[in-house]
Amino acid sequence: MSKKIVLIISVICGLVLIGRAQSNTFFSEWRPNADTRGIKFAGSKACVDCHPRESAQLTTPMAQALEVAPDCKILTARGRLTFKNGNFSYEIARQGKNVTYTISDGTNSISKPILYCFGQGHIGQTYVFRHNDVLYETRVSYFQKLRELDFTIGHRTTAPASLEDALGRAIAGDEPQQCFGCHTTGAVNGLELKLDRLRPGVECEACHGPGEKHLVAMKEKKLDEPQIFNPGGLGAHELSQSFCGTCHTSFEQAMLLPGQSGINNIRFQPYRMFNSRGHNTNDPRVGCLACHNPHDKLRKESAYYDAKCLACHLTTAKEAKTERRSAAACPVSTKQCASCHMPKVELPGMHASFTDHWIRIAKPNEPIPR
Repeated sequence: MSKKIVLIISVICGLVLIGRAQSNTFFSEWRPNADTRGIKFAGSKACVDCHPRESAQLTTPMAQALEVAPDCKILTARGRLTFKNGNFSYEIARQGKNVTYTISDGTNSISKPILYCFGQGHIGQTYVFRHNDVLYETRVSYFQKLRELDFTIGHRTTAPASLEDALGRAIAGDEPQQCFGCHTTGAVNGLELKLDRLRPGVECEACHGPGEKHLVAMKEKKLDEPQIFNPGGLGAHELSQSFCGTCHTSFEQAMLLPGQSGINNIRFQPYRMFNSRGHNTNDPRVGCLACHNPHDKLRKESAYYDAKCLACHLTTAKEAKTERRSAAACPVSTKQCASCHMPKVELPGMHASFTDHWIRIAKPNEPIPR
């Protein structure tokens, strides 16, 4: 590892530690895999009365990041999905409220009940089951573009050696805590996985922490001691890298992942934003929340994002710079900025394109930045 990279990591770690020390101390207590100190989750319904506007979050993709199998909409709509790999056949089929995952080699078969459906299915959906008292990820996933099953990203595409090998991949170590910590609310406490407490999807308390004490404080009119975490109070850099980066992969996390360079980290938005020249700042106009409201649906119209770019960039070279708007004007256009500077990139195996958050002048056929 070069001295430059080591220096960058050191600076980031320093900034994060300083930011945490200066921010609400509750920050360290609510994060995924953190101890909630016995504070109970109140449930998002308890938030709606006082926060009706923010309650739109419950209809966002984040709120549908995981479904328990009986409630899985894709499997309800599709009924039965099949896939063939050499002599091995796969079937995911709904039988009433239950969903069964079956693998056959033509002679013998193994069937397991699916427990959890990861992903809302807008791009794809992967399934988790239990085998020999260990959580497993299915070897095949559903992809919306195909409207059928294909290999789960990261799994081998060669024919398996046995039925056991064909099942999928055991989710070992602290990976279950990471998976459920980012796709559910209340399933992780400290280093323990508490699946009996799981609430599907990323709801209010996944980001703000358990609300039991907050409800009490509000009933007692203790407005100066809300007893809840507000991520909006973080600096833009800490918010993007430490907060959003917890699940969307920060620079610090990405640097520790093997084999995740170039196109393989295209989904790591905080990491790629950090590498964007001129955009690694503590300016809130360059943080995640500048473009994305976590309480609302994802905006897709280009004009919405053009306005975000023009909050910093001049519209013409002749326009006078101000303290707020001093970034250079684009010589080509003031519209559809993202199409040139944040292109869509097809990720092999995912059957979908992702917006590259490494902001740059993207040229045709050039290598994907690392």
